Amino acid sequence: MGDFPAFGKIPRLKREVVITEKIDGTNGLVRVYGVEDLISNSDSLPNNGPITSSGLMVAAGSRKRWIHPDDDNHGFARWVWDHAEELVKLGSGHHYGEWWGSGINRGYGLNKGEKRFSLFNVDRWVDADLPECVGVVPTLMRGNASELGWMVEQTLTNLSTYGSFAAPWFMKPEGIVVYHTAANQLFKVTLEGDEAPESLLPEGVA
Repeated sequence: MGDFPAFGKIPRLKREVVITEKIDGTNGLVRVYGVEDLISNSDSLPNNGPITSSGLMVAAGSRKRWIHPDDDNHGFARWVWDHAEELVKLGSGHHYGEWWGSGINRGYGLNKGEKRFSLFNVDRWVDADLPECVGVVPTLMRGNASELGWMVEQTLTNLSTYGSFAAPWFMKPEGIVVYHTAANQLFKVTLEGDEAPESLLPEGVA
């Protein structure tokens, strides 16, 4: 009869939530291949990453595909190539973040081609030594999900009043991301157009 389709466990609602700033850039992925990956997955590695002096490989990805300096996404792959020696310090695994700045959506007041990469997983990097070329999205608030409504409204008010925390003095931030730790689930709230279906939003608002 095959495996029984068991009903999954339901996470507790009243657990910690972490609210971070949602940055309006483009999704980026840094994949660091450790020694174990190179040994066991050599046939499935993307054929597009630089090999560092340590012998490890780094690859770049966007939201849906691997990218390369010759087939890039706002210069992210070129940046990964240029910083591969530093990026291997992140350790083996998939490292997701936002690639943002000059020429990408809101731009955040950065000019002359300046762009930044901010990792999403704030808890993983809270006490870690990051490569100098990498940042982390700003944590705006932590608390219990029982107070989530107030927390969401307060963080949105703070963004509206004080502007972006990722780029101080930039007064048109996008919104927030809420991470429910027990559910391991992300939710977003935007300052503009949050009530509208995404298919009806103007270009650049999502």
